[in-house]
Amino acid sequence: MIRAVTGLLLVLAVACAVYGESPAHATAAAASTSFAFKYAVWASLLGAMASVSLPAGALLGIVWKPKTGVTAAMIAFGGGALLAALSLELVAPTAMSAVEHGAGGAGDNPHGGSPVAAMMALLAGSVVGGVLFVTLDQIISAHGGYLRKSATTITYLARRRKQRIERMLQRLAQIEFLRSIPPEHVQMLVEYVRPVAFATGERIFSEGDRGDRMFFLEQGEVALSRGGVELKALGAGEVLGEIALLTGSPRTAQAVTRTRVVAIALLKEDFDRVRKASPELEAAIAQLASQRLEENRQMDAAAARAAEEWAEQAADALRQGLSVPTPQEVRQAADEHSGAPLAIWLGNFIDGIPGSFVIGSSFLAILVEKMAHGAPGFTEIIPYTLIAGLFLSNFPEAMASSVGMRDQGWRVPRILGMWASLVVMAAVGGVVGYSLGAEVSHTVVVGMEGIAAGAMLTMIAQAMIPEAVHLGGASIVGPSTLAGFLSAVAFKLLEA
Repeated sequence: MIRAVTGLLLVLAVACAVYGESPAHATAAAASTSFAFKYAVWASLLGAMASVSLPAGALLGIVWKPKTGVTAAMIAFGGGALLAALSLELVAPTAMSAVEHGAGGAGDNPHGGSPVAAMMALLAGSVVGGVLFVTLDQIISAHGGYLRKSATTITYLARRRKQRIERMLQRLAQIEFLRSIPPEHVQMLVEYVRPVAFATGERIFSEGDRGDRMFFLEQGEVALSRGGVELKALGAGEVLGEIALLTGSPRTAQAVTRTRVVAIALLKEDFDRVRKASPELEAAIAQLASQRLEENRQMDAAAARAAEEWAEQAADALRQGLSVPTPQEVRQAADEHSGAPLAIWLGNFIDGIPGSFVIGSSFLAILVEKMAHGAPGFTEIIPYTLIAGLFLSNFPEAMASSVGMRDQGWRVPRILGMWASLVVMAAVGGVVGYSLGAEVSHTVVVGMEGIAAGAMLTMIAQAMIPEAVHLGGASIVGPSTLAGFLSAVAFKLLEA
């Protein structure tokens, strides 16, 4: 598949080069028509050139599966290259034009319109692009799109785990002796709790069983009975079996689910480990062990405020201590989203397609400048820095994502097909960028470029750099990002 895509691009390149340097056509009307079509093809070729590294990187990730340190260095390198491309090709020209205009220099933009208006459009567009990327990313991630790369997977699952734990902390706060745990010890407690699930009608424990754990109910309903007589029902947000943590005594009632139940379990031996590390908790248990805890205790206003304050402090202590999701959690998350493949494709689409649009509009800007000195050849209108930045950033991103897709059970043809389809979409994006640029004012074009730039800059900061840091650490990411930035800058020499 990679060979076929590459071959197609080579054929298009040769055809475009020959076409671009051929004599004028027979009639003026034909020349006018071929002019638009020719440059639209060139724009599509440039978009595809920058994106062909997607299936190439995916194939390398499947065949090689590099070490995490190598992957981190490559992702950071690509992020630096893309950052340089956006800075030099989008921001710098518009900013310099506005500065020269303000200093009483050249005046109006050579493409038409006010340079100051173009700069304002760039700034506004960048803000819109960043917000748009975050919004779309959250929508797509909610349907499984976060599985497209390790950084988004880690961020999404860690946030979901944090939300689940904070809900649990609110319930823990209702138990007075648990509020004796200092917030800095909560991390230890949280590491021991585990999610569990029970089917409808399943017996959680029977009367007389050894009391070795407690449950924090998140979903469903549990009926408690003794001697065949139902005592009460517990629902979401309530605590089941808390007395067992104090005494380890046999269960005094039977617990059977009425519906499917999702809960968080804490074993007594794990709780005892926390108790040994927290003298405050040990003292509280010694005082409360002689008393029977009421199952439906109503807390007064002061106790409610204390519970809320404790839960907030515990949540603050957790913010710096959450562990990354396990492979089992990632697979479980993938199984939860039947639409994950489409969401993953859309996620990669919003990551990469803005760049192809920028290529098309940048190509048009170069074309307008070159046309003032005659009909340019294909190699004269290539935005080398931008192409290089996108190419270098796409390659490691596809490589790392494909490794994750393989771990999720995706087949090789499916992975390569997805990335190859994005090459086609990038080619279309190049044509769209060129076509829109030819129809609207320069200020509008700069505003649209700003939207694309804002989206890509947000993607670098939100996805690429965090993923690289997670995989390889800051000591690898810093130098690699610098190397990528300088490498993309060096491509400016080809445009001299």
